[in-house]
Amino acid sequence: MLLAIPDVLTADQVLRARQIFNEAEWVDGRVTAGHQSGRVKENAQLAEGSAAALELGAMIVSALEQNGMFISAALPFRVFPPLFNRYQGGQQFGTHVDNAIRQVTGTPHRIRTDLSATLFFTGADEYDGGELVVEDTYGTHQVKLPAGHMILYPSTSLHHVRPVTRGARIASFFWIQSMIRDDGERTLLFDLDIAIQRLTAERSDHPTAVQLTGVYHNLLRRWADI
Repeated sequence: MLLAIPDVLTADQVLRARQIFNEAEWVDGRVTAGHQSGRVKENAQLAEGSAAALELGAMIVSALEQNGMFISAALPFRVFPPLFNRYQGGQQFGTHVDNAIRQVTGTPHRIRTDLSATLFFTGADEYDGGELVVEDTYGTHQVKLPAGHMILYPSTSLHHVRPVTRGARIASFFWIQSMIRDDGERTLLFDLDIAIQRLTAERSDHPTAVQLTGVYHNLLRRWADI
């Protein structure tokens, strides 16, 4: 499932983040790349563990905890502390697949990367190029979203970022370990949850809503990996 989630951050939060980016220390983005992806990665990142990265990461995680669409789609078990990158001057990230397991720096904790997320901080009109291109069984998808919006997609997908030829593309990227490992099962639960919400909004007392909610939770109970 490839899902755009609008307005994860407010305009004020995006503005605060951009002020921090202007004053922050940026380092070579290959510091977080694996062996294969490190050969095709050209960008800069906020220093991991820096005060700027920690403040902005906490802001994002807090926003995600309050975002119903994200919770419904991802069914998150663990969220990797958000990282931040910047592409400019022709920088790009060639085709790669994300590492299956990520170690949380400075801790003994690891997460399985079921879902990948990119949250945009610069508007699509502020830079040329820089599209996130995701390949899945339905073809190739180009993603370039407004500031504050986020794209969520399976970490198993091949993907790349096209060269940024004007301006700068700044985004956060991170991974989610879902309670539901399988993308197909997770998509079915998301579709069912959305249908229940729509039915409840139209007829809050409809007995079918109760029945479908029972089906949802029984499938979640059957498939959950926690």
